[in-house]
Amino acid sequence: MSKKNDKNFTSDKYSTESYRNKILTFLLKSGKKPVPLKELAAKCRSSRGNSKNFNDAMNELIVSGEIYERRRGFVRTEILGYFKAKILRLNRTFGFMEKCDTQEEIFVPGKFLCGAMPGDIVLANYIESRSGSPEGEVIDILQPTEANLSGIIIEDAGMQYFLPDSMSKTPVRIIPGDAVYKTGDKVLAQIAFRGRRHAEHKAKIVFSFGSALRASSCSEAIIAESGVVPEFPENVLHEAKKLAAAGVWADDYRDRLDLRDQIIFTIDSAESKDLDDAVSIDRTADGYTLGVHIADVSHYVRGNSPLDKEALERGTSIYYADKVIPMLPKELSNGICSLNPDEDRLTFSAIMNLTKDGILKDFRFAKSVIRSRVKGVYSEINSLLDNTADDTIREKYSGLEDTIKIMDELADILIANRKKRGAPEIETTESKLIIDNDICQGVKPRTRGKSEMIIEEFMLTANEAAARLAREKEVPFVYRVHESPSPEKISDLKDGLRRLNVEIPSFSEAKPVHLAQILENAKDKPVYPVVNMMTLRSMAKAKYEPEPKGHFGLALEDYAHFTSPIRRYPDLAIHRILSDIVNGADKEWLDKRYSGFVQRASQRSTETEIRAMNIERDCEDCYKAEYMQQHIGEVFEGLISSVTEFGFYVELPDTIEGLVHVNSLPEGNYIYDGYFSLADEYSSTTFTVGDRVRVMVAGANVNSGKIDFEIADSEE
Repeated sequence: MSKKNDKNFTSDKYSTESYRNKILTFLLKSGKKPVPLKELAAKCRSSRGNSKNFNDAMNELIVSGEIYERRRGFVRTEILGYFKAKILRLNRTFGFMEKCDTQEEIFVPGKFLCGAMPGDIVLANYIESRSGSPEGEVIDILQPTEANLSGIIIEDAGMQYFLPDSMSKTPVRIIPGDAVYKTGDKVLAQIAFRGRRHAEHKAKIVFSFGSALRASSCSEAIIAESGVVPEFPENVLHEAKKLAAAGVWADDYRDRLDLRDQIIFTIDSAESKDLDDAVSIDRTADGYTLGVHIADVSHYVRGNSPLDKEALERGTSIYYADKVIPMLPKELSNGICSLNPDEDRLTFSAIMNLTKDGILKDFRFAKSVIRSRVKGVYSEINSLLDNTADDTIREKYSGLEDTIKIMDELADILIANRKKRGAPEIETTESKLIIDNDICQGVKPRTRGKSEMIIEEFMLTANEAAARLAREKEVPFVYRVHESPSPEKISDLKDGLRRLNVEIPSFSEAKPVHLAQILENAKDKPVYPVVNMMTLRSMAKAKYEPEPKGHFGLALEDYAHFTSPIRRYPDLAIHRILSDIVNGADKEWLDKRYSGFVQRASQRSTETEIRAMNIERDCEDCYKAEYMQQHIGEVFEGLISSVTEFGFYVELPDTIEGLVHVNSLPEGNYIYDGYFSLADEYSSTTFTVGDRVRVMVAGANVNSGKIDFEIADSEE
């Protein structure tokens, strides 16, 4: 054997991978007995061994969580029962982590967090549970995150400290940096030095957003902490401006269905600027032809372009207060892609034939060009439908009256069909914030009229058609999936219903119709709000997946998101696939091109949807608290919406919710029944979900978005 070959042999024999295997094998034989580093090196290395590769192998195994250093040496973590986990979120006194291999969520008491931060990959162990749910402790931090934290600047004894919004009850010392800030500011910070406890950390202030008493400042911090960057990169903006400047050319109409002479128009809210769907309808001899015409965003946003990569990274537009962080630059979202009235626009049309009973008979998808007749507004069309429209509105929709009536007619049929399918009619209330000069001046429930229901039903039909086409052709796709509730959730639901004396239909495996029947059984009863809430909480979370698993909540076998490619990436993703289907691509080619793509798009779209929902909710809470600061000491009447061992939440008619803490209740020993009630064991005083109570606004913290109520005296 030549010297060259001999060197290769030696290099392979003592490679980092080789040392990894040797270390793991030896530690497995040693069991729970720790092995000192010197002994481990002696056992695994020879005189010709490479010390650097050995050290690299040790570091890799420590970081990966496969081995752990105890006081007297190293042990394999699996022998100790340790596992890898990711810290999900922290509260002031506890946290949650997710087991890396099973995604099980585990509660961690604060004293067992070892200074871990959200995003950290840790080595963890189970501990005895006090609640019955999984509990654990952090053994070591394997991969610390460098994520930013939001919080406020506080002052104590003349010294400024950083108080994180979530992490610990203890303020963190500040290391000097370049950022300018003052006491009371909402800031973004990085943990520059880590201790073994949160109190030992030191922070560097990265940016100040201004006063923590302003909801706008707190919202900016929430967005920054989540990793969302509102501004687009320069290369993305350049591409968007170039596309917008080019406009729509006659060449773009080639091989497109020309629908510019048809009655097609958008229906949206008055403030909407990103109009991505328009509708048309005709009554036929045996039913209806429904057209849903969606902005052809995939014509402009090509796969793997800077625009596409940025859209995938963002995943969705984020709407909070009166602001939006768009998925696509405004040159596209509000410009060339938006289906503005009296402008030629490129679209992707779903043209569907339905029977008189509203059954989807057949459909086709086609690239098209439209010219919207009018920017329809929900409130205006609602007034046309209930005959309260004034002359100005009637003039605006002149010539569209018959079309609107046919739309209303078909929507009624589709709504009835959804009920026949057994889709549960769960009621949810959204809030509308009244913002003036960037300050919340009011909150009210967002109303939903008939025109909103018309558009919803038409979009559902187009979404169903898109998913059915992909499933039947067995091509890669991004489906909107809503799975059946877990047996555990259904068991909890049944237990709660029995306590409320609500009739439960007989079933072992939950179907949509069973939940619909539960809601129907509780209708017109005082406990209905409780049952509605319990039913909603029993259901799984919707997500995006490459496999067609159906949609439980809609009681549909086929469902995807096709209708909003301006603001949702999964819609843009399936437009790209459907475009190739329309152009005649076969299954083999589609599999090769899109199999990996739909996996990535599904996962990323689910992640960004969850992120956007959390941002929107947290920002809304800050604005609601800002509004309620103006009403400290005032008394309102509301309903108890939920009960916990530490108090109960009361929701006001304007959708604002606040906590009545158990410590603020009249003197007594209040016991939580685990379901709906908090009762004083020494008196007849009981607080139950659904009870109407009068509360006084005791406090509102804009920074945390939390509102505190107290039970108002009867005299008040």
